[in-house]
Amino acid sequence: MSTDATALGGVAPVPEQRDVEKVYVASQWRLMWWRFREHKLAVVSTVIVILFYLVALFCEFFATADPEAVSAGYKNVPPQWPRFVDAAGHFHLRPFVYGLKGERDPETLRMRYTADTSKIYPIHFFTKGVPYKLWGRWETDIHFIGLGPNAQDGQLFLLGSDRMGRDMYSRIVYGARISLSIGLVGVALSLILGVFLGGVSGYYGGGIDLVIQRVIEFLQSMPTIPLWMALAAALPPKWPPERIYFGITIILSLLAWTGMARVVRGRFLALREEDFIMAARLSGTGEFKIITEHMVPSFLSHIIASITLSIPNMILSETSLSFLGLGLRAPAISWGVLLQEAQNVQSVALAPWLLLPGAAVVLAVLAFNFMGDGLRDAADPYAR
Repeated sequence: MSTDATALGGVAPVPEQRDVEKVYVASQWRLMWWRFREHKLAVVSTVIVILFYLVALFCEFFATADPEAVSAGYKNVPPQWPRFVDAAGHFHLRPFVYGLKGERDPETLRMRYTADTSKIYPIHFFTKGVPYKLWGRWETDIHFIGLGPNAQDGQLFLLGSDRMGRDMYSRIVYGARISLSIGLVGVALSLILGVFLGGVSGYYGGGIDLVIQRVIEFLQSMPTIPLWMALAAALPPKWPPERIYFGITIILSLLAWTGMARVVRGRFLALREEDFIMAARLSGTGEFKIITEHMVPSFLSHIIASITLSIPNMILSETSLSFLGLGLRAPAISWGVLLQEAQNVQSVALAPWLLLPGAAVVLAVLAFNFMGDGLRDAADPYAR
């Protein structure tokens, strides 16, 4: 285009003009991507969220040990930080950890573990370790990180061990699967309820709108935590972890759909009088098709942003219930279940690394919130 304009004696478009023309012909999703890309913190947070879910999806591969394996001789071991320089000042190309040396405190009679600098165990990647079944189907023994099959007497506790000698790093990795998936499943269920009930309320109005809005106001007026506790306590304590998991998910979803329903209702009230909706009605299009194919897709970007901001609330809700002993319970492993170990102040004082599951919760929630902020800004790419 610029070559033809120059040959005919015209003026070729300047780069700024080309950028403006590029914006005019770009699709809505491309404009959203350009706007989201400018939010650097949201991009970084998105990468962190993706990494979290990759770890949760392949937690058996990323774990270094069986999360339920008990080591009677290694209780409350402090974290073993990988090193590159040994005690003699020599640099190692491969990271390593020292061996562990236990000594009993003569005053408290508790075991204290220190680094044994005479034993060096290199850390290997994509190495063999404890056998496991990936997703319960494929049996293998390849782990992302470990000491390798030759370190028979070595122990690797990257984030320390708990009072029963179980590896905290592996338990946090396994806990990510439940804590992060309950956010996705719970938000998916609340999304279905919120879009359906909010859409019906906003599209039809009248008595249906009145009833749905009064139900929403009633649910939002009730104290959240006591209501969670009452419903979660009603679950039979003899249920297996799988039923408890789905029960907690359904409870959280039944109480989290009200905010989405309010948003959808407001959008439907504004859209039902638009010209393209009137044209669809006059053409004989069914009401269900108008809602699903015309109204909902028109503000799908706002729904995506709302979903992203709702997932952290689900994660925090599950963590709170499990921490209080009313949600998931052992042998299920979630971040909330792991934080039950931190209820005892004495345990925290002697083993502060028991609070590390809380750090995982904080990092995941912050990443989701920053990513949600970026998606919310990108949902309206024409705003300044």
